[in-house]
Amino acid sequence: MNTNMFMTEEEKKRVGVLLVTLYRNSSDEDEAMRGIDELRLLCETALEGECDYVDFFVMSQLKASPDAATYIGSGKVEEAAKLCSDHDISLVVFDTELSPSQIRNNEAVISVYDKKNADVRVIDRTMLILDIFAKHAVTGEGKLQVEIAQLKYTAPRLTGKGIELSRQGGTSGAIGARGPGETKLETDRRHIHRRIESLESQIADMEAARNVKRSKRSGSGICNIAIVGYTNAGKSTLLNYLTDAGILAENKLFATLDPTTRKLSLPSGKEVLLTDTVGFINNLPHRLVEAFKSTLDEVRFADILLIVADASDVDTEKKIEVTERIINELDAGGKPRILVYNKCEGLDFLPYGGDEERLSEKSAVCISALTGAGVGKLLEMLEETVNSLTHEVKYLFPFSDQSGVNTLYRRASVISVEYTDKGTEVVALVDPEIEGKFKEFEVE
Repeated sequence: MNTNMFMTEEEKKRVGVLLVTLYRNSSDEDEAMRGIDELRLLCETALEGECDYVDFFVMSQLKASPDAATYIGSGKVEEAAKLCSDHDISLVVFDTELSPSQIRNNEAVISVYDKKNADVRVIDRTMLILDIFAKHAVTGEGKLQVEIAQLKYTAPRLTGKGIELSRQGGTSGAIGARGPGETKLETDRRHIHRRIESLESQIADMEAARNVKRSKRSGSGICNIAIVGYTNAGKSTLLNYLTDAGILAENKLFATLDPTTRKLSLPSGKEVLLTDTVGFINNLPHRLVEAFKSTLDEVRFADILLIVADASDVDTEKKIEVTERIINELDAGGKPRILVYNKCEGLDFLPYGGDEERLSEKSAVCISALTGAGVGKLLEMLEETVNSLTHEVKYLFPFSDQSGVNTLYRRASVISVEYTDKGTEVVALVDPEIEGKFKEFEVE
């Protein structure tokens, strides 16, 4: 974020941010405040490195239904305008997704209240998350995915404002406007649509290459394990600890966006593949789910899921529910899983009291990916889960059809081979897919 767009160098050390939420009845107030806490963390992530500190102000509104014009109602918008003027607030963030007209109407009221308010930006939760993704995208695919999501989202919101697309240009710019962008904002939507089509074509080529790699991994017979969970739960730290992956692992939201796959040797020596995936968040914008489809497919095609949760978070169980919901939305709900309560170091109260028997009943384990505590138990559980996916089968392949023997060597664990007068007898540990493929050759 280029803070010079709306403040002097002397003021650069401070940014004033107003967080706005609406709840429909008094029983929803606590959940609305939890949403504000998360929105605050998102803002801190977006503003990291751009200022020395952020002054947060909160405005909540109890309203039976959102106002079509401004979301919170004209009276509350006037109140927000006064707050911005009195406290030198330069950014207003709504904890929801606003319509293009709602953004324009809010900015119009706030900007005419006081000359100091002229440069106040109004953005919504989705714009904020898109900004963070733009900031953290590293690989070519990640940048393309973010740009597609941004263009699809911002086109109707920026069109018609009579401003230049440079408001969205570059890796710097006003928060909520960071991203690849174009040189100008033209109101010609066809230009934006052509750009989206071009980006989607490039993504399709990358997805095809990813599918080839995924197919090779699947054909190798090695078990694929996806590490999933709420953002900032410690997924990357766990992958680094287990495999020395050396990927970025920071205590902030969406530190990594791109999937990383590494080999892991289990206690028995059996090798599996571990993939770190993009973190989840409540109300993950649908556009991001669509844009990151090829990345999130790593969850759908995995054999086992490691669901990582931050045990030190007061909303741990709620965030596990969010993770489970997104997993189901990705059609990955029926997979074997292990629930990993991370960041347990120094906690006075562990999940299920730290009782191993109760944790085992829930296929859960308490660990610290930072210190390694409990990781040995996790590896044991992983081994058991991997082994549960396969079982021992005896096959007899006639000499006229020996291709199955080669397949078993490539995609299963061959225990023994014996050549008889009827053909090649093979005993192997196979998964359900391989068992079904060679069902006709099974022998008692």
